Amino acid sequence: MGENIDFRRWDDLIPDALGLIFKNLPLQEILTVVPRVCKSWRKAVTGPYCWQDIDIEQWSQQCRPETLDRMLQMLITRSSGSLRKLCVTGLANDQSFSLIADNAKSLQTLRLPRSEISDSIVEQVAGRLFSVTFLDVSYCRNIGAPALEAIGKNCKLLMGLRRTMHPLEVIDKLSQDDEAFAIATTMPKLKQLEVAYLLISTEAVLKILENCPELELLDVRGCWNVKLDENYIKKFTRLKVVGPLVVDYFGMKGCDDCSNYSGSSGYLAWDFVAGNVGSDYDISDGDWEDDQSMEDVEMRFYDGFDLDNAAFDWPLSP
Repeated sequence: MGENIDFRRWDDLIPDALGLIFKNLPLQEILTVVPRVCKSWRKAVTGPYCWQDIDIEQWSQQCRPETLDRMLQMLITRSSGSLRKLCVTGLANDQSFSLIADNAKSLQTLRLPRSEISDSIVEQVAGRLFSVTFLDVSYCRNIGAPALEAIGKNCKLLMGLRRTMHPLEVIDKLSQDDEAFAIATTMPKLKQLEVAYLLISTEAVLKILENCPELELLDVRGCWNVKLDENYIKKFTRLKVVGPLVVDYFGMKGCDDCSNYSGSSGYLAWDFVAGNVGSDYDISDGDWEDDQSMEDVEMRFYDGFDLDNAAFDWPLSP
């Protein structure tokens, strides 16, 4: 009991170690609480240590487009080229997508559901996304086959693609087979593919199976024109097919009984692969935990932060 034991203080930890700890905190606390503790903690959260994995997908569902643009600009700048994962919902313009691509040299996981990006910007910057292995462009209404083709030709390491649509978003289309053919002809290394509710045909799906030999998961829920022969599917021993039959959370079958093969289950596609790809499909940031509105949090945060100098104006302990 009388021995002198030296304990290292928290503020003496090196910034990258602090970053590994802090990135497990909710986004609000990283941005508004941690930097006010001391200078070493501020250094950790204003440097790249916390921002190799940026997941603001849930937060971005509730903020204004201009606020989201500003947040992305700040966090991507902090990552200093070390960004490996980015999850964000609802990009409002091509400029933000271009910013992401400009800082994507280490980027592996990119989730951009419900974004207003266009075919033209994807074609322009796809060459900078060469390291991406998983991409989510679900509910992106303004892109189609040209964007997917550009992604396939430039993202040679791509193993997972999520291109789910809402039925109402494709109601004015006659077919999206061109998207399926773009996937089939440019993405041979795919292991997981989710194209739920796309207006694709059996022929298009067979083309994907023919050209993507490493495919382990194919989600075609809600693709009512797809009719796959059970015996044919069994030839692909590693393949799990989900759909086209949709089974809701209460176990009630949809009105169209498309087939009886094992893929017609109620599993959500990315639940099936969660054991293999882990956090790539998780949304870790929860809702704000206090009673403040989003607007209050945003305004208080930005009022105390200098984007140009990356320094907080709050008093800091030595």
